Amino acid sequence: MDRPIFYAHSGLRYLVLLAGVLAIAYFAFGLATKRPFDKVGRILGASFAGLLHLQVLLGLLVLATRFYYPQLIGHIVMMVLAAVIAQLGMSLNRRRPQPAWGLPLVGVLVAFVFIVGGIMAIGRGVFTTTAM
Repeated sequence: MDRPIFYAHSGLRYLVLLAGVLAIAYFAFGLATKRPFDKVGRILGASFAGLLHLQVLLGLLVLATRFYYPQLIGHIVMMVLAAVIAQLGMSLNRRRPQPAWGLPLVGVLVAFVFIVGGIMAIGRGVFTTTAM
């Protein structure tokens, strides 16, 4: 029962990383060209945050069905912080009278750093395969 959840959690990280890279590139381009924040920016930011939330949910399911080891504390803390920061960056920007590119860009960049740190906290590389 735990293998499909574990493999889904492990494989979803590539979609999270891809969404993060796309969001960073698009937000940086928008900031550099000084155009107004648009619908595509909202969709990219929401997709990144949503995939990250799904990743955290799957991670909690993996935690409930597999063995616990101490390195997971750093992994869990960093991943939850990444999800919170990504969501805050998008939510605060959306509430602004005039949304801009800077806040979502910083939010995704900081979340991305936490994601990479969280992956490394459990002794894995970002693009290494997971062994069962």
